[in-house]
Amino acid sequence: MQSPLLKAASFTKLQLFPPYYYYPSIIIPPKKQSISRERNSGEKNHSSTKFRNGTGIRAMPFGSSVNSGENNGSFRKVRLNESTFLASLMPKKEIAADRFIEAHPNFDGRGVVIAIFDSGVDPAADGLQVTSDGKPKILDVLDCTGSGDIDTSTVVKVDADGCIRGASGTSLVVNSSWKNPSGEWHVGYKFVYELFADTLTSRLKKERKKKWDESHQEAVAAAVKQLDEFDKKHTKVEDTNLKSAREDLKNRLEILRTQADSYDDKGPVIDAVVWYDGELWRVALDTQSLEDEPGLGRLADCIPLTNYRTERKYGVFSKVDACTFVVNVYDEGNVLSIVTDCSPHGTHVAGITAAFHPKEPLLNGVAPGAQLISCKIGDSRLGSMETGTGLTRAVIAAVEHKCDLINMSYGEPTLLPDYGRFVDLVNEMVNKYHIVFVSSAGNNGPALSTVGAPGGTTSSIIGIGAYVSPTMAAGMHSVVEAPVEGLEYTWSSRGPTVDGELGVSVSTPGGAVAPVPTWTLQPRMLMNGTSMSSPCACGGIALLISAMKSEGIPVSPYSVRRAIENTCNPIGDCLEDKLSSGQGLMQVDKAFDYIQKLHSLPSAWYQIKINQCGKPSPTSRGIYLREVSSCQQSTEWTVLVEPKFHEDASNLDQVVPFEESIELHSTNEAVVRAPEYLLLTHNGRTFSIIVDPTNLSEGLHYYEVYGIDCKVPSRGPLFRIPVTITKPKVVENRPPQISFQGMSFRPGHIERRYIEVPVGATWVEATMRTSGFDTARRFFVDSVQISPLQRPLKWESVITFSSPSAKSFAFQVEGGLTMELAVAQFWSSGIGSHEPTIVDFEIGFHGINTNKGEVVLDGSDAPVRIDAEGLLASEKLVPAAMLNKVRIPYRPVDTKCFALSTNRDKLPSGKQILALILTYKFRLEDASEIKPQIPLLNNRIYDNKFESQFYMISDSNKRVYAMGDVYPDSAKLPKGEYNLQLYLRHDNLQYLESMKGLVLFIERKLEEKEVIKLSFYSQPDGPIIGDSSFKSSTLILGLKESFYVAPPIKNKLPKNCPEGSVLIGTISYGKVSSAVSEEGKKPNKNPTSYLLSYIVPPPKHDEEKGKASSRCSGKSVSERLEEEVRDAKIKVLASLNQGTDKERSEWKNLSISLKSEYPKYTPLLAKILEGLLSQSSAEDKIHYYEEMIAAADDIIDSIDKDELAKYFCLKSEPEDEGAENLKKKMETTREQLAEALYQKGLALSEIEKLKEGEKVVDEEGNQGASETDAKSDLFEDNFKELKKWVDVKSSKYGTLVVIRERRSGRLGTALKALNDLIQDNAEPPKKKLYELKLSLLDQIGWSHLVLYEKQWMLVRFPPSLRLF
Repeated sequence: MQSPLLKAASFTKLQLFPPYYYYPSIIIPPKKQSISRERNSGEKNHSSTKFRNGTGIRAMPFGSSVNSGENNGSFRKVRLNESTFLASLMPKKEIAADRFIEAHPNFDGRGVVIAIFDSGVDPAADGLQVTSDGKPKILDVLDCTGSGDIDTSTVVKVDADGCIRGASGTSLVVNSSWKNPSGEWHVGYKFVYELFADTLTSRLKKERKKKWDESHQEAVAAAVKQLDEFDKKHTKVEDTNLKSAREDLKNRLEILRTQADSYDDKGPVIDAVVWYDGELWRVALDTQSLEDEPGLGRLADCIPLTNYRTERKYGVFSKVDACTFVVNVYDEGNVLSIVTDCSPHGTHVAGITAAFHPKEPLLNGVAPGAQLISCKIGDSRLGSMETGTGLTRAVIAAVEHKCDLINMSYGEPTLLPDYGRFVDLVNEMVNKYHIVFVSSAGNNGPALSTVGAPGGTTSSIIGIGAYVSPTMAAGMHSVVEAPVEGLEYTWSSRGPTVDGELGVSVSTPGGAVAPVPTWTLQPRMLMNGTSMSSPCACGGIALLISAMKSEGIPVSPYSVRRAIENTCNPIGDCLEDKLSSGQGLMQVDKAFDYIQKLHSLPSAWYQIKINQCGKPSPTSRGIYLREVSSCQQSTEWTVLVEPKFHEDASNLDQVVPFEESIELHSTNEAVVRAPEYLLLTHNGRTFSIIVDPTNLSEGLHYYEVYGIDCKVPSRGPLFRIPVTITKPKVVENRPPQISFQGMSFRPGHIERRYIEVPVGATWVEATMRTSGFDTARRFFVDSVQISPLQRPLKWESVITFSSPSAKSFAFQVEGGLTMELAVAQFWSSGIGSHEPTIVDFEIGFHGINTNKGEVVLDGSDAPVRIDAEGLLASEKLVPAAMLNKVRIPYRPVDTKCFALSTNRDKLPSGKQILALILTYKFRLEDASEIKPQIPLLNNRIYDNKFESQFYMISDSNKRVYAMGDVYPDSAKLPKGEYNLQLYLRHDNLQYLESMKGLVLFIERKLEEKEVIKLSFYSQPDGPIIGDSSFKSSTLILGLKESFYVAPPIKNKLPKNCPEGSVLIGTISYGKVSSAVSEEGKKPNKNPTSYLLSYIVPPPKHDEEKGKASSRCSGKSVSERLEEEVRDAKIKVLASLNQGTDKERSEWKNLSISLKSEYPKYTPLLAKILEGLLSQSSAEDKIHYYEEMIAAADDIIDSIDKDELAKYFCLKSEPEDEGAENLKKKMETTREQLAEALYQKGLALSEIEKLKEGEKVVDEEGNQGASETDAKSDLFEDNFKELKKWVDVKSSKYGTLVVIRERRSGRLGTALKALNDLIQDNAEPPKKKLYELKLSLLDQIGWSHLVLYEKQWMLVRFPPSLRLF
């Protein structure tokens, strides 16, 4: 038996519907997600099920009710030959696409344009070059996210040598044959890893590291050899110079060893050049840094590209990466978009939809004649997560290209179905522009109500479930023995939506071996998921539209959808199966027959709005009775049916004449009763439905009310009203326990149990016991509860039993709500064994109820009383609470609102999208792990009326440390000051204006030593008097017990928690008997924990601060007045600007005047030196440094060094205010002296370099600074003087140590000192230090480290911030 594939969580941390995928010999594990919406292992699958008396279920769904060897891929025995094997890799037979094309060869998608909303499509991938009739396959390739955007607003000119300076600083030779009438070249650069998929980046990093290691090992070997030769030459090292020389060689070796440990490849940098050739914007890239061989990838050798849509040409970065790219130029050459895919997902999806392989037609996509546009919505900066910006731009592009179809294999769980900004845009596309939108339903099954947004929850989108046929199982999945019938994959998401809509429209094959990008180094690979079933359905619909266009039949998403839904082959024989597979397995040929016969009838969609009588809200799209109270009585529902026409429908010709006599049917009139007939006009009609579930058995029941056109009943149901009832079992015994014994499982079988969670239960402890089987078995176990205005409360686990055994687990529940327990044997697990798996499932409900949900400590010293009660049984009360994070609120310090300038940001309605950038500033006193939080906007993509959000965190050097959007990630930042820019988009100015004061929280994770564990007391005074500690107790059924949670001790609060910030953590009360260890010590590990917060109060008043001097200085009024005047003059001098020649002249005149007036006043002389430092751009450098030396000498001469030395020799602590003032004065004087000596040393070094150039030294440092050189003596003397007063190795003065070692030829020691200086230096990093490091590395001759550091220079000191 084949091991089931690992399920990839997604190609993006929040994409719900990615595939499982693997290379031929390597299973690729799922990418770690910061916010998990998927199982971490195992493929997801679903089979249709039927409950009988709450317990009996079919082991497998039956095949189509019109089952034959030809239909829905179901076979009693699957025997493959080469042709059927190849056909199984790209399933088409299951949906009759192969038969349809065989009957209608010209209806193979020709004339149809499909937009692929995904991770990007590689135009070089196998089968994606041309259509079956020779037209270009891909019409346009767009990065809608902006992740490939490059700022090319910098304009340069060619110099006399025919070169331009690239944005990375590289000199680039321009091809003289390139036409550029203006002579203006726009330049930009990009780190190529920012364009690559994570898997490609990983491959390149390994390859580059291997080559770097080879160069590095050569350098290490040379350093070892030098040290060895030195030791052989000098057997005794007693001379000071020899000791220093040997230390230098040791330092070189240590630096090389350290560098190998800290290696972090940020990737090659590519330079981009954009210009206008008089007709088109052209682009060329310099990719030399990517190539293995010198001379390759030069800018001048690049074949210029233009916007893909214009010439449909693409490039490849290098043979090493084999990664295809296209370009698009925006904003008059100021923005270049380099488009790459961020995962193989999008290319695979495109291949399923429309690949054309003339040499192997069996591997063709479903609609080989269709054309595509690629709209990349997966943002490379976020792994491959979709963004609001990407989704909106994709919609704009689809309308602009007049697309007929859209496929989107992305999504996530949602708070509100059929709601949000993107849903509004989709509705407009479908209703106004006649675009058919197809999307995956999700991979979150097998439990009910797991369909995701937008595919499974949006009325105007056709949501697709994932089906596997026996042929697919045998060929594609290579199982030992294929299932006898087709079924839904176990992981395929199920309906209904939380508002009762069916969720899944139809099902199609959910796997394929399809084309993938060239950078994967293979032509195709297997993936499966609803991500694959959706493009299969999309391709099938493309065949229908191709046929409709060819035969002159008007194309309407409404009529197309009705055709495919009303002609499906049912999967399974029970009505409940519709919740898994929708209307069934799509059949293209039958759908076309339907369209041909009925295309002359009105094209309208029937919108359903349902309210329970007496309740105006909420409005739903189906009837969903889940809770006990809903199942104990009959209920009446008001249904509004509103026919919806396309916006371009003629009022007189289509809308006014519309009138239909509808015959209403119920699938079970004993439970669901409806009127018999309905006269329906354009304005809609209401009618009542009565649902009586009182006589139903426990378990799942599904019914429909559907409407048939009395005049043309062959149209089938015009609308359906789903009625889903999950009648739960009530747990009446105490303690509340329930067991399900002897459940029998075969591959794909699902057991569903519905249980009313007893009021008072907060967690479940369950045990699953298996028996009766031989080979390993894999199970999916899901628990789902639904609560209003919340995403479904879901717990899930993939459990593998290698042999009969028992496994226990615990999870959170909400009392009073129905819980579905879905247990499924994975569809391919145990195939070939013929032995059923017997499962016993035992559930025990536990709960401790309190008077508090979230516990808020208000910052006072008062504890908070907790009243705890066990409503179900006696429970062990073991409270535990800790605070492990701090949230600090910030308001924007700057706002900028503007209109976006390009057409990609203009809505189809003509409205230009606006952007708002909010800038926040924050500081970290220590390196920390932080996460931005925006409560208004976070955690919602589709169910959000705001279009888009994106943030970037950068330092003052413009280095970007972190970025994210609706699901912020934690980022580790070093100590320092940061800017966070939040980018918001919408076309409504009022919305953006209202958000200019938006509060943002920076959530910082506390270090382990800072985490606060709170104490509990049995008395309210316990925190003050220190006794009556409360540890644990046993709650007696029905009796309350109270205790107090104390606030944290004020002097133990973490540092850097300002007033108004909030410490947050968790509190738990119960003790889990199994599955969770240390739950009493770690409340966040408990299956049931609650939010705990503490508002940081104002700090304690510092009584010493601002204390007025109690003593008189003893100076006369005139003396004090003279000092005040002097200090005021110095303050004026310090405030003067020196930006212009006039300002510098005024400053100089005033400084000369003050110096003559106070010639020995050190603070004045220090201010003059400080002023000179700001004139570093002076043209006459030697004169400037001589002035610096003179100013420094003035300070040195003004200080009585003997007195200063004498004072610091006396190590006495000040005992009074006068002594304290004297200490401060002396420390200030010492700092001024040290600063003067330091600046003098720097100036002496600069003069030396300017006059003589840097001295060349040999490797042993024998040619150091000349002893007779006067300037060298001055530098050395000055350094020795500085050394008397301060630690010269400190970060403040370390630069002089580096210079001194370098002058002495000890480059290794100089580099070590510089590395220490960089490590200890205050933030942000100083560019001049890294430039000095580059110079030292180059002088030593370590070229591979020079290249490495140059790449890092652009990371640390980019010329500008990245584009949003």
